[in-house]
Amino acid sequence: MVTHMKNIALGVSLAAALLLAGSPARAHAFLDHADPAVGSTAAKAPAQVRIWFTEALEPAFSSIAVTDAAGHAMGKGKAKVDPSDPKLLVLDLAPLPAGAYHVVWHVVSVDTHRTEGDFTFTVSGP
Repeated sequence: MVTHMKNIALGVSLAAALLLAGSPARAHAFLDHADPAVGSTAAKAPAQVRIWFTEALEPAFSSIAVTDAAGHAMGKGKAKVDPSDPKLLVLDLAPLPAGAYHVVWHVVSVDTHRTEGDFTFTVSGP
């Protein structure tokens, strides 16, 4: 009986440890989707880059930078977290001519986990 109880306690402890070990990964803010879409080609230049994440963001520590092929910054001002959607980060853009653009993002989720990434999109027309 004692051995059976020890096995049950060990099993419960192991299950709890596995659940706790897996939970921090869910707390990071990963890119969910973007507009313009990752790797897309837009017929018309977008006025903004909008990136949705899997977790709510800390506005003071979250940013987007957009550069053209020559490395010139194309953003207007700073990226802002949408007040009606804390998972959405938005950057207004200068008028974009046709060409390729590189987007780099750095975010901190409300639980203080930092993630970053990048993607490109292309504009085929004005």
